[in-house]
Formats: sequence, structure tokens, C-alpha cells
Amino acid sequence: MHTYTIPLVPGPTAVRPEVLAAYQVNYGSADLEPEYPLLYSETEILLHNLLGTGNRIAILSGEGMVALWGALKSTLCPGDRVVAVATGFFGFGIADMARAIGAHVDTVDFGFDEAATDLDRVADAIRRVRPKMVTLVHCETPSGIINPAAEVGALVREYDVPLYYVDVVSSLGGMALETDAWGIDLCLGATQKALSSLPDLGIVAVSDRAWDIIEAVNYQGYDALLPFRAPPAVGGFPYTPNWHALAALYTSCSLLLAEGLTAVYARHEAIARRWRESLEALGLTLFPRDPATNAPTVTAVKLPETVSWPDLDAALRRRGMVVGGSYGPLAGQVFRVGHMGAQASEALWHEGIRTLSAALRELGLPVNEVTP
Repeated sequence: MHTYTIPLVPGPTAVRPEVLAAYQVNYGSADLEPEYPLLYSETEILLHNLLGTGNRIAILSGEGMVALWGALKSTLCPGDRVVAVATGFFGFGIADMARAIGAHVDTVDFGFDEAATDLDRVADAIRRVRPKMVTLVHCETPSGIINPAAEVGALVREYDVPLYYVDVVSSLGGMALETDAWGIDLCLGATQKALSSLPDLGIVAVSDRAWDIIEAVNYQGYDALLPFRAPPAVGGFPYTPNWHALAALYTSCSLLLAEGLTAVYARHEAIARRWRESLEALGLTLFPRDPATNAPTVTAVKLPETVSWPDLDAALRRRGMVVGGSYGPLAGQVFRVGHMGAQASEALWHEGIRTLSAALRELGLPVNEVTP
């Protein structure tokens, strides 16, 4: 399927027409024109609002992984110690990425169906390891769980850990973020989730102390953060910048700020609540153990024992609806509804729950009647 009639994948999400329009402009060379660094600076200001930070922001060409890899390679050296707080596929994945760089990683592992709420375990690991960096995924998309970024950040400060690295790819634009207040040194985002743009930019908000470490490490590579420390200038970017993608990001951020961030986050909470209530009313079981840890941008649902993921996926696709499966140990056990960005809408919830009900009935599941 090239396009989805009922798009409910937890990323990449449906792109708003205003954002798509930014790609239709025949821009000049971003290396030559002063309008490009000006747009970069203006976009950075908008991101300050969304991220809750005054820190310099690096906007890198590439999907969100370019930010995750670049931040690790720009700050870690072989032998550095890392505590990875992991509650799901991406939390454990970041631990593996740090190991690939040569870091010694101690993983504080939680069940995939729980958040990192046992802070004593995190504190014990930090005291024992004395790491250079603590890592956390704010929103574990494969399991639909929000982790306590503020509380873990307080431990990072209490024990004077030099770097706090937080993946906010699936929460940026869908819930309030307070990068500075939470003490995040490397706050990592992307454009293809709640920002509802294309998967073509990575975003990193970098604290002053992180910049100093980046200078000392002096990593050189396509995904290096160091070239972005200086204010943007004509010809000052490390590779040919993507003017179209930056214009789309500027448009996306502008749309959210025009709606008002309080209203944006309330919309996400309201639609998430509707989805969760409707899914449970159908007789389905949500995956997270504690309802308080459900993410406002994605809901993970246990597959009924009598329904396989390929069969459900096919039944939904026949009706023009696509949701996400899951990864790792959750593959074939969980499906996910992405109600983030442009997909956090009343109309999509209405169509989505009606279509899901029909698909489950086709597969022989005696679901309850739900009236959206």
C-alpha cells in the first residue's frame, strides 16, 4: 500500500498538507544563500519552545538514528562507563549502540511492560558504576510506555553524572518536555513522529557541559555534533544542508505553536484516552502493566490469543487501515495504535475503532459493541 486511508502507524505519521507544501518550493543552494542559516536560527527558536530548553540545537540531515548515533559517538570514547536505563526495545538498543563504540555499559533492565519507576535500582547502578553517561528512552514506542525522565534526571544531578542522554523521538510534539529543568544534556528528537513531517532530520539539544565534552572527544564523521556548536552561517555547515526538510520542520513547529502547546498536549491526551477506553471496551487488554505509564502518543495492545498479527494486519489493510506491530520479544504479541501528531484526531479515532471492531469480528473474535 502506497498510502493509507486510515493511517494509525506510530511513525512515520501522516504528513499535514502545509508541511508537504514546503517540499514543493524550488529552493536555491543552502550553502550559498543567507536565508538558509536565518531559517535554521528561526527553527531553532521554535524547537526551544517544544523542547523546553535554551540550549543550542543541532539539526542533522538524516532520520532520527543520525541523532542517536551522533550524540553517542560525539561524547563517548572506548572504555567510558554508561548506565543504560532500559524498559524496552530502544532502551536496550541504545545500550548496544554504546557498546559498539567501546563503552562499558551497565544496563538497568525493567520488564517491557513497565516503566523505570523503581528509582532505587537506577540510583544503585549510578553509585556503583560512576558513569560518564546515563541513557533513557522517554517514550518506548514498541511498548507504549512513558518513562520518568524528570526523576531519573534528578538522580543524574544528585550523583554528578557528566551526561544525561534522553531519546524523545516519540514524545517530542506530543507531550510537554522540560529539557533544561530535567537536566538533559543530550535531548534527541526526530521529525517523523508527533511533528508529522518526513523522516529526514535528527534533532539534538546540547547542554553547555555536553558541548565541552564534545570538544574534548573531537569525533569526526557525518553524524558529528561538533560542527553545529557555532551559530549557523553561510557555508558553515559540514555538508550540503536539506533546505526542504528544514522548511518542513519550521512549518510543522509553527503549526503546533499556532495551535498552542497546551492545546496540542491536551488533544493528544484526550485522543489517547478515547483510544484506551474504546480498546478496553472492545474486550482487548492494554500492554503496559500500570495505566499511569501509558504514552499519550501511542497505545500498545495485547493481541488476543486466537488472533495472529499477520491475520489482523491483513484484515485491517483490506479496509485501508494500518497500525503497527512490535519488535523484539513483543513481535507477534502486541499491536500498536499511533495517535500522534496529525493522527491525534477525533475523526481518525472514530474511523479507526470502527474498522478495528469489524476486522476482529471477521477474524472470529466476539468483541463487544462500541459506539464511537
